[in-house]
Amino acid sequence: MQQEARQKIQNRLKRISGQVTGVQRMVEEDRYCVDILTQVAAIRSALDAVGVAMLTSHLESCVVGHGTETEHACAKQMTQAELLDEVRVSLERFLK
Repeated sequence: MQQEARQKIQNRLKRISGQVTGVQRMVEEDRYCVDILTQVAAIRSALDAVGVAMLTSHLESCVVGHGTETEHACAKQMTQAELLDEVRVSLERFLK
């Protein structure tokens, strides 16, 4: 993964971590359930955005970039057909 993409994902995950901490605090403070559910939905949306960013990065560097030395060490050992199958399986998991 390129450094810029890694940094963006790390920043998003830090924000999500803060959101989760905020929801924990809301539960401790016995805040209104609908307000908590709204924050949970926001966290789920943020996690989906991280998943899309990860998948995009994987496709760019490991699948499309296979053989160009941009791929992760794990992807170097695989054929493009194996990488595409891995993407299919990952999408199935991600979309559940």
